[in-house]
Amino acid sequence: MPLPPTFSGAGMTHAGLVRERNEDAILTDPGGTLWAVADGMGGYGNGDVASDIVIETLSRVPEQALPGAALQASLREANDSICRAAARGAGSMGATAVALMIQNSVGTVAWVGDCRAYLLRGEALRLLTHDHTVVQDMVDRGLLDPAEGYHHPESHVVTRAVGYERDLEIDNISVPLVQGDRLLLCSDGLTTCLSDQDITSHMRQATGPQTLCTSLVTAALEKGAPDNVSVVAVFAGGP
Repeated sequence: MPLPPTFSGAGMTHAGLVRERNEDAILTDPGGTLWAVADGMGGYGNGDVASDIVIETLSRVPEQALPGAALQASLREANDSICRAAARGAGSMGATAVALMIQNSVGTVAWVGDCRAYLLRGEALRLLTHDHTVVQDMVDRGLLDPAEGYHHPESHVVTRAVGYERDLEIDNISVPLVQGDRLLLCSDGLTTCLSDQDITSHMRQATGPQTLCTSLVTAALEKGAPDNVSVVAVFAGGP
């Protein structure tokens, strides 16, 4: 029986070339268990505070917790904390987020908004998440061609965010992982600049998680990086 894979990863976040400050935050785990990206919503004010709350709350998830339930509970706790901070006068704030928890060679992804998770297995790239945006809703209803979504005037309008409303709806998915798999979590600052085909190319060519993070952020900066850019890469290697 083959031994289960081991997991290593890295992360990188950059303000980009237009925004004055970086309102993204990331979580990387030397133990290979829990990883996350949170994208503070600048239009709401205090986006950096919201993303920090999300990451700080996720960082307290116990390693042996049931992944799906634990990630959902943690994001709801962060949602409550952000709503309370806003009620105390901190102003409206919110964050989109994606989190990955790996347990027994199964990756569980939970997300809110338009942060994404990808899985590269062999030559094939799979988008594990489904954007919670106005444009994605229009595509799902057949009102908009997917190719037109990137240029739609409401392409950045999300329909869900942590701190957006009291009753937070969270999606999650679990996938068995095998040696050679490569996972990517990212904010929409990356996918605004790079197509899935571009991302696939970088993921195939990378020699390690840190190399992948560097190449993706560099590529986004070369495309102008109008938003903050955050990436977390996790590779499943040999025992």
